Amino acid sequence: MSSVTVRSAPVVTVLISSSLNTFIAEKRLDRGLTLAELKCKLELVVGSPASCMDLQLFSTDNTFIQNLDQDDALLGSYPVDDGCRIHVIDKSGAKAGEYEDLSRVEKYELSQEAYDKRSDSVRSFMKKNRLGKFNEEETSQKATEQLRKLEEERLAAEAITPGSRCEVQVVGQPTKRGTVMYVGLTDFKPGIWVGIQYDEPLGKHDGSVEGKRYFTCSPKYGAFVKPQYVVIGDFPEEDYGLDDEM
Repeated sequence: MSSVTVRSAPVVTVLISSSLNTFIAEKRLDRGLTLAELKCKLELVVGSPASCMDLQLFSTDNTFIQNLDQDDALLGSYPVDDGCRIHVIDKSGAKAGEYEDLSRVEKYELSQEAYDKRSDSVRSFMKKNRLGKFNEEETSQKATEQLRKLEEERLAAEAITPGSRCEVQVVGQPTKRGTVMYVGLTDFKPGIWVGIQYDEPLGKHDGSVEGKRYFTCSPKYGAFVKPQYVVIGDFPEEDYGLDDEM
């Protein structure tokens, strides 16, 4: 008469797959569970009713070991180790992927008018506390500040023309020399930007940002900076020795 071996570790980590779903879940299971209790827990994982499940056990290398077919047997009485997979075969008649098709889920939609009338919404809270866009004074101040910065950038950019030699002087960064290649608005960020072709590969791109080309230069030679950091002058090219062979 063969004996049943019960694993000593109280908890085992296994993978759960199902004939109904494409995903695989990882679960920590108590070896003291009966298979009947295990099936009840798996209902929430795979969506199948416990009464309509057949269970199969696979090894860590995905080799079929055996069926788990005795509902009153303990999970620990089977050779279930960490990394094994328990596969759930659904017998309810449900179609594969049925519980993953979100298009079949009825969606709750609330009109803007109805949402405005609610007193427990985020919008209502912001209105009551005059936060964000509902603070007219703060919103006005931000708009004024944005216009002021844009005007400063515009005035600084008036003295910068493409083809000019320049130095880029950003606080906390080494001074870099290059040639102005572009001055104006961009799609990647608001405000006025100056496109620079550095003398050495100290930049970030080749004059193209997010799929749009503003100017052309070698890779890693191009950069965009704000006008206030650009100083125009008769700056000769400097050789930083970055292209020298070692």
